[in-house]
Amino acid sequence: MTVDQQHDDAACRQVSSAITRVFQLLGKRWTGPIVAVLTGGPAYFVDLRRAVPGISERMLSDRLTELGSAGLVERDVDAGPPLRVSYRLTRAGSALEPALAELGTWAETHLPEKQEPHAGC
Repeated sequence: MTVDQQHDDAACRQVSSAITRVFQLLGKRWTGPIVAVLTGGPAYFVDLRRAVPGISERMLSDRLTELGSAGLVERDVDAGPPLRVSYRLTRAGSALEPALAELGTWAETHLPEKQEPHAGC
């Protein structure tokens, strides 16, 4: 194969529409960590906010709405009193768990850890 043929092959490559869709959703800041927290089971809004350091209430609400629209998260309302809202992964959302675990393993090996403040439990 000549250099020109290799260049032509590289120029013809395109990202699949599936990869584009997944990163348009999960590539947004905060989305991956929210899903990762929910792999541990349902969580109340306040618990999600504590579990994802630095996220604002507005951003958490927006991301949960997006994840709900994508069919990955369901919102459950406990009428109370007091009124409490929890979030849980759907079957499609739960199916992300192995991929997230693999990404976490990859990051441990290949990405240097930054020293960031972490809210402990």
